[in-house]
Amino acid sequence: MQYSINVGGRLMSLDEPQVMGILNVTPDSFYAGSRKQTEKEIAERCNQIISDGGTMIDIGAFSTRPRAPEVSEAEEMERLRHGLEIVRRQQPNAVLSVDTFRPDVARMAVEEYGVAIINDVSEGGLTGVVNTPLEQEEGPYPAIFRMVARLGVPYILMSVKPTVEDMLMAFSREVQQLRDLGVKDIILDPGFGFGKTLEQNYQLLSNMEKLEVLDLPLLVGVSRKSMIFKLLGTDPTDSLNGTTVLHTIALQKGASILRVHDVKEAVETIKITTACFSNLA
Repeated sequence: MQYSINVGGRLMSLDEPQVMGILNVTPDSFYAGSRKQTEKEIAERCNQIISDGGTMIDIGAFSTRPRAPEVSEAEEMERLRHGLEIVRRQQPNAVLSVDTFRPDVARMAVEEYGVAIINDVSEGGLTGVVNTPLEQEEGPYPAIFRMVARLGVPYILMSVKPTVEDMLMAFSREVQQLRDLGVKDIILDPGFGFGKTLEQNYQLLSNMEKLEVLDLPLLVGVSRKSMIFKLLGTDPTDSLNGTTVLHTIALQKGASILRVHDVKEAVETIKITTACFSNLA
């Protein structure tokens, strides 16, 4: 789709799909290949994402895997500061996204390190990572919505709804709330693996093009997830081929951003898919 987002005062075109590489500064994210904690590991990972063709780095400090232990806000900030310091030294011009549902963490990341995008997996605080509602301040708008509006950065809104129909209703309401607050750049994430059964994940992917009616870019995060390895009877380490298959389908269904562990392979998937389908009307 023809769309651009403002990242730190620069326009990033999404006319052609982009790749967001995952960097987890956590000890317990589900895929070991994205877990980086030492300065050397973090530096190597962020440099690899860019050299392999990634245009964004998504940094997370709170594992969203099932049954992951809760991490305090202070611990999340400490982990992020450690990681962001290193990434900024290595890749000072990189477009950075931070994966958080906490408003104060988002503010710290943007104001102290120039993070350009906030990636919220809680659907505006509807759920926490452990699928319990987050405490909200009184008012009609979620706290994270208000913070993103204040910071003036693009916002990734992820859905925990199980069906496209439910998702469309929720997204319509939430997008209007964000627009009311003045948020200009909104990216929608269908939330594969969040609040959905294995069957629902595949039904969602099969019908994902219906979300294009909202006229907003779609981010797809299926990389090495359980919807692959549970279906195939494998594990995350053996899920690269399945990931590539799902990425190919997602691109045909309208994905503008692929959030991935394996950047080089995702970039190649985009090139091949674009070459194959670019002349089709």
